[in-house]
Amino acid sequence: MLRTTDVLGTAMGQIAGNKLRSFFTLLGIIVSVAFLVAVVAIIQGMNAYVKENIAGAVIGANSFTVRRTPLQVGWFDDEAWNRVKRRPRVTAADVEAVRAALPDAQAVALTSGWPTPMSDVIWRDQAIGDALVFGITPEYQVVQDYRFAQGRGISEVDVLQRRPVCVLGHDIANKLFGDIGLDPIGQSVRVGGQRCEIVGVAAPKGKVLGQSFDGFILLPVSFHETLYGRRLTASISVKMFDAVDVATGMARAEEAIRMARHLRPGQENNFSIETADALVEFWKNLTRVLFSIIPAMVAIGIVVGGIVIMNIMLMSVSERTREIGIRKALGARARDIERQFLAEAILLSSLGGVLGVVAGWVFAFLVSAVSPLPARITGWSVAVAMLLGAGVGILFGVYPARRAARLDPINAMRQE
Repeated sequence: MLRTTDVLGTAMGQIAGNKLRSFFTLLGIIVSVAFLVAVVAIIQGMNAYVKENIAGAVIGANSFTVRRTPLQVGWFDDEAWNRVKRRPRVTAADVEAVRAALPDAQAVALTSGWPTPMSDVIWRDQAIGDALVFGITPEYQVVQDYRFAQGRGISEVDVLQRRPVCVLGHDIANKLFGDIGLDPIGQSVRVGGQRCEIVGVAAPKGKVLGQSFDGFILLPVSFHETLYGRRLTASISVKMFDAVDVATGMARAEEAIRMARHLRPGQENNFSIETADALVEFWKNLTRVLFSIIPAMVAIGIVVGGIVIMNIMLMSVSERTREIGIRKALGARARDIERQFLAEAILLSSLGGVLGVVAGWVFAFLVSAVSPLPARITGWSVAVAMLLGAGVGILFGVYPARRAARLDPINAMRQE
């Protein structure tokens, strides 16, 4: 009986003796496994990035929002969409109801909602295109933890008097006034065709996925309505002092709005309350769609790679027919021959799995290095890749191995 070390040594010798053929044999498996590892790494990295950075930046830390429409992956059916369209706007009265119910909240703000309008910002003969224009009440600056590099933020008086004033994001201010070193406070810019006075410049918040979070303009929500009208997607942003208070705050806010809108017990909400976790869940639902596609694509590559391995192993059996006959004549059993060829198939496909993991890791690292997309290699994706490699060798190596084991030694020795 052949020892395992002898079997593996012979298998490695066969692979090393046919390097080029072995490489092209494994190409399908390498590409499939590399694709699996790289795509999973990027998606997992994105999931973590959304949770750690984007969700808090969009909704705010320790915060939740009251919206007219929910965050949802995919299309609403007609009945659900008609119910959403019948929902009333979020109004200042809703804000006051929430504020009264949450005296312990750090901030309760009304914002202009999504999608955020975009506008050119014009100062003299200079123009900055596609700036996000937010309409807010002063508390929103607390929700989003805005700090001001110059001047002040939007005030309650600005909102009450519908003042044409604005706060520039750091990027906007830097592009318009940074090169000439002019103090922007007190200067007038045109936004949405209307002139407004700059009262503040926000401190930089940085970039997320290569997208700057400083290319915005803050306007009093009342002045924003002058430019863009009352928006159907206005929302309430609530910031609690501590994360443990968010759940109870949401429950109290929900009860307050239901009472303000005279909803009866058992009647469904005509509004949505969501935290940053809702945005994370929204993204995860989106990535689940991608994960449902990945197995099919990987399976195609693996099957193709397995068929190639089987054909190459069958070719190897034909080329080594005389060798097989001599081994049997010297006492090798059919089981020994089968083990030998099965070991070669498994070792070959496992090597493809290893090379695929390395290639996937390198590709994910390069994507992360040259783009804003993060990547995180996960242990389970590496384990699945290695199991796929070994599994392909077993599945597609059995037939060639058994064919080799069944060769008649006398006929095999006559083969030239």
